[in-house]
Amino acid sequence: MRLLVKNIRYPLSFFLFLGLLVWVLRVMPIENKHRVIPEFVLGERIDYNRDIRPIVNNKCIACHGGVKKSGGFSLLFEDEALAVNESGERAIVPGNVWKSELIKRIKHEDPEYRMPLESDPLTEEEIELFTKWINQGATWDDHWAYKAPLPQEVPSAGSGWAINDIDRFVVQKLEEKNLRPNPLSDTYSLIRRLSLDLTGLPPTLEAVQSFSEDRSADAYERLVDRLLASPAYGERWAAMWMDLARYADSKGYEADRPRKIWKYRDWLIRAFNDNMPYDRFITEQLAGDLLPNPTDENYIATAFHRNTMNNDEGGTDNEEFRVAAVLDRVNTTWTVVQGTTMECVQCHSHPYDPIRHEDYYRSLAFFNQTADADIPSEAPLLVEFKSEEDQQKLQKIQTWVKDVSSANQGPAADYFTQLIRLGEPKLHPHYFEQMDRGIPVRGTATFKVDPKIHSITRQLPFSGEDRMMFKVRVEGEAGAIRFRLDSLQGREVAAWDVRAKTKTRFDESRKKQVSYSVSEVLSIPLESLQGTHDLYLVWEGLDGKESTCIFEWVMLHHSLPGKDRAGYKEMEQTFYELSNSEKEKETTPVMVSLPEQYRRETRIFEKGAWMVPGEPVSAGVPAIWNPFDEGYSQDRLGFSEWLFSPDNPLTARVMVNRLWEQLFGRGLVSSLEDFGSQGFAPTHPELLDWLALRFSRDLNWDIKRLLKEIVLSATYRQSSHFKNPQEDLDPLNEWLSRGPRLRLTAEQVRDQALAVSGLLSDKMYGPSVMPEQPEGIWQVVYSGDQWRTSKGEDKHRRSLYTFWRRTSPYPSIIAFDAPSREFCLPKRIATNTPLQALVTLNDPVYLEAAEAMGRNVLANATSDDERLALLYSRATGRGISEEKLSDLQVLLEQSRAYFDTQPEAVCQLVGEEDKELAVYTVVANAVMNLDEFLMKS
Repeated sequence: MRLLVKNIRYPLSFFLFLGLLVWVLRVMPIENKHRVIPEFVLGERIDYNRDIRPIVNNKCIACHGGVKKSGGFSLLFEDEALAVNESGERAIVPGNVWKSELIKRIKHEDPEYRMPLESDPLTEEEIELFTKWINQGATWDDHWAYKAPLPQEVPSAGSGWAINDIDRFVVQKLEEKNLRPNPLSDTYSLIRRLSLDLTGLPPTLEAVQSFSEDRSADAYERLVDRLLASPAYGERWAAMWMDLARYADSKGYEADRPRKIWKYRDWLIRAFNDNMPYDRFITEQLAGDLLPNPTDENYIATAFHRNTMNNDEGGTDNEEFRVAAVLDRVNTTWTVVQGTTMECVQCHSHPYDPIRHEDYYRSLAFFNQTADADIPSEAPLLVEFKSEEDQQKLQKIQTWVKDVSSANQGPAADYFTQLIRLGEPKLHPHYFEQMDRGIPVRGTATFKVDPKIHSITRQLPFSGEDRMMFKVRVEGEAGAIRFRLDSLQGREVAAWDVRAKTKTRFDESRKKQVSYSVSEVLSIPLESLQGTHDLYLVWEGLDGKESTCIFEWVMLHHSLPGKDRAGYKEMEQTFYELSNSEKEKETTPVMVSLPEQYRRETRIFEKGAWMVPGEPVSAGVPAIWNPFDEGYSQDRLGFSEWLFSPDNPLTARVMVNRLWEQLFGRGLVSSLEDFGSQGFAPTHPELLDWLALRFSRDLNWDIKRLLKEIVLSATYRQSSHFKNPQEDLDPLNEWLSRGPRLRLTAEQVRDQALAVSGLLSDKMYGPSVMPEQPEGIWQVVYSGDQWRTSKGEDKHRRSLYTFWRRTSPYPSIIAFDAPSREFCLPKRIATNTPLQALVTLNDPVYLEAAEAMGRNVLANATSDDERLALLYSRATGRGISEEKLSDLQVLLEQSRAYFDTQPEAVCQLVGEEDKELAVYTVVANAVMNLDEFLMKS
């Protein structure tokens, strides 16, 4: 202290002393990273996320990350970055740049040693940032999205303009950017924007007129409430979710055969209309079958993950494509609910985010215990009997079981109901290994009469079942099935004499009735067994008679209770009649969890290859998020509960961001699918966190209430008018300085054309329909499936009901950027191509809508000016200007002159000799191609 005081008297000596002190502080070894150089010496504090992570991700992580660890050094995880690498040195020594090999290598003058190798060296500024960061203790930090949202204080900005708290966050950001918000939109634009956003449909002229004349203070809020209560609301938001759920009416891959899964779409529409809370909405889709006493609706919700593709092509490995479906479920769940790109972690640790390779397979373990497999039947299927006779039989069985069962006497009624309606757990052919003359062939149970051919189901767990049910098809003469235990000559535990079951049909090519074999569900007594055994299946045909036996599945089950009761044989017969019923029924692929004895072991796939299993793993989640502790069950239901933990950093943020993007065209985080370090940072981080906490805590995951708050804001109600392009500081509307101006979605473009022309059907729910499409688009291999245009109002139903074939989706919707839905699509990319104009000008749907619009105005107005004004108003929801009326008058006269000289074109266009209808069809077609018709602005 005396030395310091003495030096203060001599300024030059003091500064020399201070310089020496700084030098000492810089070079002295500091092994403890908490002993850092004071900020007054090193200057501004370096922030890892802001200053260091971008350099690491852009210039270092390719060689030192989750994919590659050159020199044994990785910057992906803090513990690995601070560890000793292969050279024996530590790349980063917190607080000591002189012992940090990283600093030496990025400053090295020799290109053979300087990092990054074979790339441009870091800039002086970047080297200085690394130097300061290490000297300050090399403090690591989690990416912003992996930290739970924090409560935010609502700003006081926006006085006089803000309507609710959302606006105050937005205005504060606008002021930071030297921007001003737009004034509120006019009533005509606002009702159209709101109607399209909440229901996907334009408002009627009557609704526009009523709203424009309503001067009450709550007129807009009442409009919002009416639209949220509209049945069309559920259809609009279900259409959005169907992209995420990769909904399709076909299985995908080469054969792409039809799939009946429309009941899931119906469930979606009802869930949105009923305003199912978001936590329940996700839980039912991920694990509805695991809820206590699941209902049919709970099961149907799980079809969310049965929308995966199924490969029916001959010769494919069922297990390979079952695994592919499970991988897709993992990727889809993390993308949809967590905004995380998990796909790459299948093969290696995440390239940019701290997610380890094994974390992928811990996630996969949640989805690996379901009964579905890559088989043509798509079992398990939830069966709904449509005939009254079958419904009575089911009721009869349920009543019987309830009457004779007790807590200590066998399975309850639900067991047998599910046995009939779900039919699980089945053993499908891929569980079998067929021995053909000593050569094992996996995945088949097809027998011909040959003592050298048999099939084995290895390590089959038995738990006291006393019946065996199986579905079999026999071709040729009769035979017998023998089930033997543990060896080909082992103890026979069941047997059944089988005769071929045949039907007849008329063969068009041969012009006569022909017989063919059909499958039959059989049930036989089984010796009650415990433990694990190999089960041998042997088919014995009649001597000298050629025959074949093809197994579709085998199932062990408990027999109906009450064997000592009168009427048992009749009830047993009813049970198997119902299993073989060929009366009308609806089936939906659903998720069903495997019983404990059939559970699979989940292993890491080395480099992502399913045929190279590595170490086993248990269900879990990456360590960077809230812990998955013993409070959660290790199944899909426990995983869903973890997703909605108050500590989960992503679930609420991701859904809030998705809803925001649907309304504004751009999320607060513009990369909807990637909230990781390579995704875009939020433009309004405080608003995002405030909305996330409001959604999850204050609104209890209520989607309608959240949407209402957003659309009530002045931010949403702004005019979308562009400022002077030369002066516009917000060209992409990142900072929300104006209202949204966006092209309508593919479905909305078509639905709006049908709506304004009066053709749109309001029929809801049910199987998919086939509206008009050009001939020859469906070239279906393997089957005679054809596109058969629906009749009546079905061909004018909303677009979400259109049959969606993955290899050949509805062409006019694809032209407007809809996906094939082979995989989950978090966000459609909007394009603007000449093909789109050709569709709306020439597609039969749009021409029919234009003709209907022409008929409408001809019937409801007399003069040309009135007709043109009415046509324009119906299309756009507002009155026509003098300038536009003049333009339409010119088009009208040109069209008349054309049809005067080309009279044959009238009938070609409208199918009848009505020149005025043809003229107004052309004008309507032009109006329905205006920018203001195809855009939401």
